[in-house]
Amino acid sequence: MLVVVLAASLGAGGRALAAPSPAPGVEAGRLLAGVPGPDRLGEGPPLALAAPVPPQSPQPADAPRTTPPVYQWRVLAAQDDNTTPGQSAAPRAPAGSAAGTAGQRVLDWDSGAGKSYLIPGIELPSFLVLLNLYDRTFLETKTQEGSSTYDSNPSTIWQHLRKQNWTFDRDPFNVNQIGHPYQGATMYAIARSTGLNFWESLLYSNLGSFTWEMAGETSRPSINDLITTGNSGSLLGEALFRMSQLVLKEDAPRPDAWHEAGAALLSPPTGFNRWAYGERFKPIFTSDDPALFWRARLGASISGSSRQAAVLDFQMSYGLPGKPGYSYRRPLDYFDFQIGGLSEARNPISYVLLRGLLVGRDYHVGENYRGIWGLYGGYDYLSPTNFRVSTTALSLGTTGQYWLAPGIALQGSVLGGFGFGAAGKTPVDLGKRDYHYGATPQVLLATRLLFGNRTALELIGRGYYVSGTGSDDSQGYEQIARINAGFTVRVFRRHGIGLQFVESLRYAHYGSLPRSKQADGTISLVYTFLGDSHLGAVEWRDLGSR
Repeated sequence: MLVVVLAASLGAGGRALAAPSPAPGVEAGRLLAGVPGPDRLGEGPPLALAAPVPPQSPQPADAPRTTPPVYQWRVLAAQDDNTTPGQSAAPRAPAGSAAGTAGQRVLDWDSGAGKSYLIPGIELPSFLVLLNLYDRTFLETKTQEGSSTYDSNPSTIWQHLRKQNWTFDRDPFNVNQIGHPYQGATMYAIARSTGLNFWESLLYSNLGSFTWEMAGETSRPSINDLITTGNSGSLLGEALFRMSQLVLKEDAPRPDAWHEAGAALLSPPTGFNRWAYGERFKPIFTSDDPALFWRARLGASISGSSRQAAVLDFQMSYGLPGKPGYSYRRPLDYFDFQIGGLSEARNPISYVLLRGLLVGRDYHVGENYRGIWGLYGGYDYLSPTNFRVSTTALSLGTTGQYWLAPGIALQGSVLGGFGFGAAGKTPVDLGKRDYHYGATPQVLLATRLLFGNRTALELIGRGYYVSGTGSDDSQGYEQIARINAGFTVRVFRRHGIGLQFVESLRYAHYGSLPRSKQADGTISLVYTFLGDSHLGAVEWRDLGSR
């Protein structure tokens, strides 16, 4: 579902993401003529024509010239309708700024003016109460002692606060590694959408996770939930928040109902707060125009065991290195997000992969290379048919692009880090945990070779070592590797076809049990819809040096 939402939300206005702004002279001409721009024809209040101005006497040749300010038509067209005739109306502040009606605070993303600590402090506990009420009404789950998991009360809350009896729970793998991160992403977005920065919203998400462990369930509080909910959830929440802002920006400064709905589907708390608080949280996040690449793919796959399935996936690379003037001053000013699904009821989400630069800087080597390096945060969820692995990690690494020849670019990332992970066989019934927690070193090597705007070759390798350190099962370990090779050919405008091969390998050993080896390989043929007619190469060179 999320894949469809991402593709539909961005696809309708994908051209606007890369379209250049009209030249100032063109905007000035439209303003003087009272004619709206081509992308807003017929929208907004009409512009009043100024009264004729009598001819002015010629100025001496050496007189200083004054250039009148040029205002964008979109800004003028969005002014309040209550301007009286003959009254000069101040243009509305652009996206990201703080200016509004008299007596109303409006968020300014750059300075932080208008943000709120109180509103998320109220909304987050309210969300947890509603979630608990839903769970206790519609979910029939029991603790190991036989009581209902969600029938928490003051007595159970006090017991959890007093004893702090933490454990590793036995919930199904997808509940712990998909459900809890999404819950954390929701709590993160509650704070982020009210103007708080990444680190402040991360704190709210982790406080919400701790509150849920103390008050949301009657079972013993879970160590693994505390790690994944607030931390993986914050990374996921920031990526979804940024993508929701891209959807809104396509129709800035006054997004229509379709763009508002698309943004709300990606980040529901963002949509709610934009609706609930009038103008206060309506300014769109200041993105600084990152270099983007995104695609959506739909096709069919076949595995080595002749298992067939429909496949659907989405990928976005945000803030690709090399764009002149773009800086990496905030967490996740660069991120790479991927999600894929299968037409299988027991395994509908086959992977969620996210890495983002938390702290770092850009650099260059010569004229043909641009890159970034620093500390990355990562959330990985991989679910081949027979086994699964998921991690929350911090890594050191770099991402860059090198022009090999005119029109041929090599992009790539190299990361190595350490996190907390879970891995094992495909989960079965509740209460029968068949996966393993532990400290997890991991590595990533990802490359894309781009031939102009026509063809892209990809090769990605990932490796995980899920140890027993730091878990309730220190007698075993798992080694998991995943190799992804594929190519995409753009056929016409934003439409292309692709072929992909994925091989996943697992080697596990637990105490005196026999060693286990598993492999899962698939080949997929897909239709590809591109966010733009290019394949993601960033150009920074002068024309003469290409």
